[in-house]
Amino acid sequence: MSGFHRHLRSQRIIATFSGLEADLLRTLASQLVELLRNEAAVPNDDRDPFEALMDFSGPTTEPEDPVLARLFPTAYPHDEEAASEFRRFTEGGLRDGKAAAAVAIIDGLEEAGLPPELSEDGLVIDVELEEAEAEAWMRSFTDLRLALATRLEIEEGDEEFWYSLPDDDPRAQIHDIYEWVGLLQETLVQALMGD
Repeated sequence: MSGFHRHLRSQRIIATFSGLEADLLRTLASQLVELLRNEAAVPNDDRDPFEALMDFSGPTTEPEDPVLARLFPTAYPHDEEAASEFRRFTEGGLRDGKAAAAVAIIDGLEEAGLPPELSEDGLVIDVELEEAEAEAWMRSFTDLRLALATRLEIEEGDEEFWYSLPDDDPRAQIHDIYEWVGLLQETLVQALMGD
């Protein structure tokens, strides 16, 4: 997998994944969606659409899960009341947006031919994205990297530690996934910029 590139004629954003890579990416996106949705209050589906749009009954306190706290940082750390109000008015919509971007990855991979359960070793998935879809993937890659970095407790300047871990250390393997998602994001940004 060499990352994303822009097709010269169609101008679509293209990437080729092995079946295992595509399944891993789908799993990461699914876990992110589950985390975002399990922590959020589930609205009543019978509500009037305008009432749902105007619902500002979101959470008012910082999430306990460190990943969610990283994805939804406190806007006003020195003003608890303002931070609470800001979170109440914005976090629900932000969660929905992040979940929708992760679902775009899942849908894109499945539309490209990734089966519900991976059973083929030599499967190759060719993904073609319109620009808006590619931008959603890019946003979700940011969220996935933040989630992985938070779980691993990655800090700036600690590369030597990660590269010193033996290959069979599960942390090293997850760090490799973190770097792989970073490569995907970098090539996607370049493709979107037309480089």
